[in-house]
Amino acid sequence: MAENGLIRYSDKRIFLFFSGFFLKVKIIFIMLTLKIGDKAPEFSLFDDKNNRHNLSDYQGKWLVLFFYPKDNTPGCTMEACQFRDSYADISAIDTKILGISTDKIKSHTHFINKFQLPFPLLSDNTGSISKFYDSLFKLGPIKFCKRHSFIIDPKGNIAKIYRKVTPSQHSKQIIVDMEDLQANYNNKNK
Repeated sequence: MAENGLIRYSDKRIFLFFSGFFLKVKIIFIMLTLKIGDKAPEFSLFDDKNNRHNLSDYQGKWLVLFFYPKDNTPGCTMEACQFRDSYADISAIDTKILGISTDKIKSHTHFINKFQLPFPLLSDNTGSISKFYDSLFKLGPIKFCKRHSFIIDPKGNIAKIYRKVTPSQHSKQIIVDMEDLQANYNNKNK
């Protein structure tokens, strides 16, 4: 199985029956992690109002895609409210925000209404999109998103990746980084 980016190995062992003997065979699956400059994986997910959002809808725009574990938990609430409080500043630099978790749409609706979040939260209840972004934690039947964020440039490429996020300061860091990324992007695309 291959996806864009750096190589990570995961091994599985298979036993084959061959001429009366069992052979133990080790199979290595190569899974690649996204890196800066890669095309962002396409997604098609529904928000709290049952509107479908596709990555291609944001072509020509800057996009912050933040994955978070669970609605109404302390860290996730803090992160979402920080994005809410910084929403005007982020919008002023012509950037859209989308949150993604494995919670159901009904949970997102309650979370958005309770905290008056001005941006869509998308439901990835199968975890398939989170997996493409290497942002899914799965242990048996338990699955939830890791707290990761991605800035996607107007051409649909990954411009910045955050694998370690501090919820209380993340939106401010996004604004600082967005200003630098946009300046560099504009210089390269003149």
